[in-house]
Amino acid sequence: MTLDRLADNPGARSKRTRIGRGPGSGKGRTGGRGMKGQKSRSGVSLLGFEGGQMPLYRRLPKRGFNNPRAKTYAHVNLGRLQSAIDAKKLDPAKPIDGAALVAAGVVRRVKDGVRLLAKGALNTKVTIEVAGASKAALGAIEKIGGTVTLSAAAGDDGKAADKPKRGASRRGKAKGAAAEGKSDTAET
Repeated sequence: MTLDRLADNPGARSKRTRIGRGPGSGKGRTGGRGMKGQKSRSGVSLLGFEGGQMPLYRRLPKRGFNNPRAKTYAHVNLGRLQSAIDAKKLDPAKPIDGAALVAAGVVRRVKDGVRLLAKGALNTKVTIEVAGASKAALGAIEKIGGTVTLSAAAGDDGKAADKPKRGASRRGKAKGAAAEGKSDTAET
């Protein structure tokens, strides 16, 4: 066997059908698009048109909400962490963070941060820095003497704490302040 004799199995590759190349090709004239009209032309989008009837995508009600500012976390279970430590991919003596988890192949990418979940068992004392963790995962790590440091998620500047609570209007605060001012002057 030499390199010049290498080839695909017969029938493994089929040639692309060339349309519009004469009546002898079998795909000439209309090129497999049927007869004349709008749909035989290019750049036509009639998806969802139901002959003037209210289309299905407008008959069905809207449901739910897609938050454009939602954070996506890479999830890591305690059992997966333990298996990486057992395979000597993670060093429990050093602090474990998102970069160490990516280098060990535990997560593919950090995204907006790593979130620790409690599925599986961890029996090695570790120091881990993550964006979030479930209560059960925190309890399991602290039970064996490890520590969890919760860092601020990527893109979180702490601005959410400065925002007023939902339903608290600026006018309501101004009215309250004005009423306090009146009561102070009435007492003096």
